[in-house]
Amino acid sequence: MYAAERQQEILRLARDGGRVDVVSLAEELQVTAETIRRDLKALDRAGLLRRVHGGAIPAGRLDFEPDLIERESTAADEKDRIAKAALAELPVEGSVILDAGTTVARLAAALPLDSELTVVTHSLPIAARLADHPGLQLHLVGGRVRHRTRAAVDAWALRAYGEIRADVLFVAANGFSTAHGLTTPDLAEAAVKRAAVAAARRVVLLADSDKHGQEHFARFGDLEDVDLLVTDSALSSEDAAAIERAGTEVVRA
Repeated sequence: MYAAERQQEILRLARDGGRVDVVSLAEELQVTAETIRRDLKALDRAGLLRRVHGGAIPAGRLDFEPDLIERESTAADEKDRIAKAALAELPVEGSVILDAGTTVARLAAALPLDSELTVVTHSLPIAARLADHPGLQLHLVGGRVRHRTRAAVDAWALRAYGEIRADVLFVAANGFSTAHGLTTPDLAEAAVKRAAVAAARRVVLLADSDKHGQEHFARFGDLEDVDLLVTDSALSSEDAAAIERAGTEVVRA
């Protein structure tokens, strides 16, 4: 296969899957990892792909944000395992902030019926799920609701988070890495996440391993702002060790 043909196939795989990684491409196309890296570099220079940690994503995907239904069905098993592991991080009593995100929503669904917590969220789906929970004091943060995430944003939400101090925040991100921190596609969403991080004594990031190395348009913090990352077992030992060296504990479920 000529280089141009190989690069065209890489581009097709990236557009179909939303992401490609060096190791898988090398195996599938039967070339070395170094050859794949040269191909990705050429496609990046041409503006067709954007290189990220370990692979590449289609150009323009930094601004891409799947809707809620699509995100709920993506990496569902991994998200369930992450949510189950995150239950161990709930305080026995006290207050938690639940960020908008499908993995955080799975944590909300798994809260034991005997939980006695003060819960704050700006996510309409999470608030609806917890509204009838018998042991919770539920506070819904208001603001303009983004249709894509069903989350409240803008001034009202920012003001509310500026007035509280919670024990634990369970936060979501569309991308995370030691190099580029915590990112999400929307600036308004990022501002609320940043305010929620500032409002919590302890920050727990719930993110599946596919989000590692991804970059999106709006940055809302450094990975060092996170006390604990709960992810799935597909995150490599080397990547987990690098994250822990930077100061964030890692649990792989």
